[in-house]
This record gives sequence, C-alpha cells and structure tokens, in this order.
Amino acid sequence: MPEPERKTRKDAARNQLAVLAAADALFARAQSPEDLTMADVAAAAGVGKGTVFRAFGDRAGLLRALYEARLEPVREAVEAGPPPLGPGTPPRERVPALLDAVLCFKLDNRRLALALEASGNSALYQAGHYERWHALLRSVLAEIPGLADPGFTAHALLAATRADLVERLAGPEGLSREELRARLARYADRVVATGPAAPSR
Repeated sequence: MPEPERKTRKDAARNQLAVLAAADALFARAQSPEDLTMADVAAAAGVGKGTVFRAFGDRAGLLRALYEARLEPVREAVEAGPPPLGPGTPPRERVPALLDAVLCFKLDNRRLALALEASGNSALYQAGHYERWHALLRSVLAEIPGLADPGFTAHALLAATRADLVERLAGPEGLSREELRARLARYADRVVATGPAAPSR
C-alpha cells in the first residue's frame, strides 16, 4: 500500500476513535441525549462535522457504532466465556442468562439505548447487535425439545428488554434493578420450561 494511502487510513481510524470517545463522554453526561447533534460530537472530538458524517453516515449510525463498542465485552463473554453465558451451557440455563445480560446492559447504558431505539424502530431491528442477539437466542431456543417457533419466541423475549420498557419499569418509584432482573428471569424460565425436561446429569 502506498505511504500516502496508509497515512490516510490511519488518520481516518484515529478520527473515528476520537469521535467515538467524544460521543461516549457526551452521552454519559447529557441530561437530554436526544438533543445531542453530530455538530456537538464533532466539536468535542476536534474534527469537522463532515468527518463524522463520512465515518458514520448519520446520527443513528454513530449511535449504533457507540452501542457496539460498549457491547463488545458482553459479546466476548457470550462467544467465548464460561457458563452461564458462554457456549456449552444447557439451553434452559443459557436463555435466561442471555436475557439478563441484555437487560443489565440496557440498565447500565440507559441513555444511549433509549437514544438508539428512539432513532426509529426499523433501525433497531435492522441493527447488527439486534440481529446477532436474535440469531443467538433463536439457535439456543431451537435446542429445547418441544419448544415451537424459536424465531418468534426470540423476538418476544427480546421485546421484554426494549429500552423504553426498561426505562418505564425501572424509572422513578419503579422496580429495583434486582427485582427487574428477577422478574425477567422468572418469565424466561416459564418460556423455556416448554417441552420435556432435560435429562439429569
């Protein structure tokens, strides 16, 4: 690769990291994340607004990229970590654990999750992170004998972790974090109880 082209790519990668870091900091302290603009993020990152648009396309694209960056540790635990999240966990144990991971992530990133989902329902369901969670849950649910339509069931389970619903349930005078987690776990347990029980080991 010619040196000028290599330098251009390095500059672009460095700018992208700077934009993500600036967006992360802004969303963490913003009282109204929906009011943050691409211009705000560009100014905080020390780059031009055009740089942000070229890197992420639009505000929704920036939100998705930031969401994906924050989600990376969870993804690593799911793909290669120990039980109950990682591979090898019995499906009736792994489904509630996966949903709990999604819920905890939404609780820990409430403003970002709300801002992303508010950018449009179609954008949410087309986002890579949603498609991966759905595909994973569907495949784990398909391992449970007697459970019909794992694809729809995966959508229904993920609907219980939507950011707007989580915000409603965990808002002022709402459920505590632990109570919300416990209720979701009971709901998931009822869903995966369908069919014959797994043989004891």
